[in-house]
Amino acid sequence: MTKKHTKRIVRIVLLVATIISMFYVPWTLVKAWILPLPDTVQEQLNEGIDHGFDGMIVYVDQAGKPPEFYAAGWHDRKNKIPAYPQALFKIASITKLYIAVATAKLVKDGHLSLDKTLAEYFPELADRIEYSNKITLRMMLQHRSGIPNFVDHPDYWKKPPKKTDKKHWITHWIYQLTLNLVKIMVIQIPIIC
Repeated sequence: MTKKHTKRIVRIVLLVATIISMFYVPWTLVKAWILPLPDTVQEQLNEGIDHGFDGMIVYVDQAGKPPEFYAAGWHDRKNKIPAYPQALFKIASITKLYIAVATAKLVKDGHLSLDKTLAEYFPELADRIEYSNKITLRMMLQHRSGIPNFVDHPDYWKKPPKKTDKKHWITHWIYQLTLNLVKIMVIQIPIIC
């Protein structure tokens, strides 16, 4: 095989590979990059809703100007309630990143210890939280505390526990607010120290 023949084969292979790769390009993103941005924040939100989001709220705070709120889509699609700036949305686990970064900074500065237990941080809750003397801040940040989430059980809403079952409600509260407890530690410990 001559060099000329090899060169021609390589060119054909590259051309075929390029054509095949065109099927794997995220054309929606390419379109978004090519098209000009809408003129207003509200137009941008409306465009986002057209891409399948249920509802969005944007808060714009610029120095020297009053804050601006924008909303689009549905707050509750099922009940036809439109999104509004004061609406609350479930935002999944977006706070995990911020809490982890804030906690890492406080650990680095010596205000928190990843190896201290809940009982050490919250002695007044030690007898109410099972294994509080073994659950560490590290475990809470890694979501390995072992505190169950009762709300995710399919029968929870059909037959919720009685409000008098303090151990259940405290355990549920601790699980649901694990990150909020970390937030409390993150916010209060430096003030105390």
